[in-house]
Amino acid sequence: GVCGCCGALRPRYKRLVDNIFPEDPEDGLVKTNMEKLTFYALSAPEKLDRIGAYLSERLIRDVSRHRYGYVCIAMEALDQLLMACHCQSINLFVESFLKMVAKLLESEKPNLQILGTNSFVKFANIEEDTPSYHRSYDFFVSRFSEMCHSSHDDLDIRTKIRMSGIKGLQGVVRKTVNDELQANIWDPQHMDKIVPSLLFNLQHVEESESRSPSPLQATEKEKESPTELAERCLRELLGRAAYGNIKNAIKPVLIHLDNHSLWEPKIFATCCFRIIMYSIQPQHSHLVIQQLLGHLDANSKSAATVRAGIVEVLSEAAVIAASGSVGPTVLEVFNTLLRQLRLSIDYALTGSYDCAAGVGTKIIKEHEERMFQEAVIKTIGSFASTLPTYQQSEVMVFIMNKVPLPSMQHSIEAGKAGENRNRLTQIMLLKSLLQVSVGFQCSNMLTALPSVFLDRLLSAALMEDAEIRLFVLEILISFIDRHGNRQKFSPISTISDISVLKLKVDKCSRQDTVFMKKHGQQLYRHIYLICKEESNVQAHYEALYSMLMLISIELANEEVVVDLIRLVLAVQ
Repeated sequence: GVCGCCGALRPRYKRLVDNIFPEDPEDGLVKTNMEKLTFYALSAPEKLDRIGAYLSERLIRDVSRHRYGYVCIAMEALDQLLMACHCQSINLFVESFLKMVAKLLESEKPNLQILGTNSFVKFANIEEDTPSYHRSYDFFVSRFSEMCHSSHDDLDIRTKIRMSGIKGLQGVVRKTVNDELQANIWDPQHMDKIVPSLLFNLQHVEESESRSPSPLQATEKEKESPTELAERCLRELLGRAAYGNIKNAIKPVLIHLDNHSLWEPKIFATCCFRIIMYSIQPQHSHLVIQQLLGHLDANSKSAATVRAGIVEVLSEAAVIAASGSVGPTVLEVFNTLLRQLRLSIDYALTGSYDCAAGVGTKIIKEHEERMFQEAVIKTIGSFASTLPTYQQSEVMVFIMNKVPLPSMQHSIEAGKAGENRNRLTQIMLLKSLLQVSVGFQCSNMLTALPSVFLDRLLSAALMEDAEIRLFVLEILISFIDRHGNRQKFSPISTISDISVLKLKVDKCSRQDTVFMKKHGQQLYRHIYLICKEESNVQAHYEALYSMLMLISIELANEEVVVDLIRLVLAVQ
């Protein structure tokens, strides 16, 4: 304290620090003196922590006295020292540095917040030689997240603060994500702040995209918007996520979409999951799908529009993830979707989520539930199309086994309500089956239509309900039409020269001959019986015509042709 009066008696490091500050702060850092300070710090690294502490003391004093010019000079000096010194004693210096950055971030002045953030980002890009076991970034995560949500009155300042917040979060992630000794950034307490902050800035993506000029016209300011920066940061974060961290990174996304009602309309939710699916490592795709399925189950009693949004996002995600999307539990995915389908049918029939009849909202719910059911069916098709052929066959057998049929040992509910429920379940499951079969490519009919599957399918073909019969015919046609010939001869017409239709015809393979020997008579019998049903309409006869045509093109040898002629004569 006594030495403070006499400059010559002050410690050398304090004199060197004082000398970097000019008389007038507008002159900026005194460069020659800064070089002397840097050289001193490098040659006497044990003094580095004292230099940091003294600079910190000066900066705090200058902030409280509103001498912002000197504050900027102090931060510039700190940055230069950080860049120059990588010695073992840097840890203590970093403590002083972070204390000063925190002081700037706590300030209400936007310029000081931005200055502090820029210094932190520079620090985040430095690779330290020695790990720090005790450093905490909790304050920085909280403060940067807060800056991401800035609601400053001035639009330009608000944008700058938000962008600083995003850059700060990016810095924290870079500093901590690869170092196991650092604070674990993947902990829910951190992820629950970081992810929503990025999503909040991403939320205006549709507006900016709709009015964005071409890259040539875009000014420098528009090129670097909070939206684009947030997206880049989110991609970087997800790209670094290991297997065990995916859950913690995705959960806040789902909660954010729930809290802000962003499943409906689904545009933003789809955009988020597109970013997620393209950013994470491909082998982790199925974890995201599983979390979405779990979230769908958790929202079983939410509005149909919300569930439909989740299902459509699932559909998009499955297409992006392709073969990796379903992961080890293939049938579990389809089981969840089919369970949701059955729940939706119950809701539509009772008009209530608790199976107690509601009067006023029933019509609205029926309409919304129908939209949800269509979304689930489309998603089942999307998932199935990503699977290899053998798994698609398993899925189709799995769905067919869920269809309630009177002739089989299956739970058929009695009474009027039970009949309605059974009929709707049958139609929805057959629609799902049709969706899967349309994308199914298999040259071997024995593999495509195993006996267990075909028997159940044909028993459904003889049900009283005309709509169900039509679905069964469409499913059979999609299996038999392996060359896309069906569209070429519809509408029905009698042409003397069929070469104009340009049909694709291959010679009947040995497996197809075996299939027709095994199942041919069963097929003919069912075609004959379906023709006799009195409730048939034009669509049924067109489907039957298509089926006979396709059998004669795809599966016919001489015996089959003779049998087909006999069948047609019997029908006549």
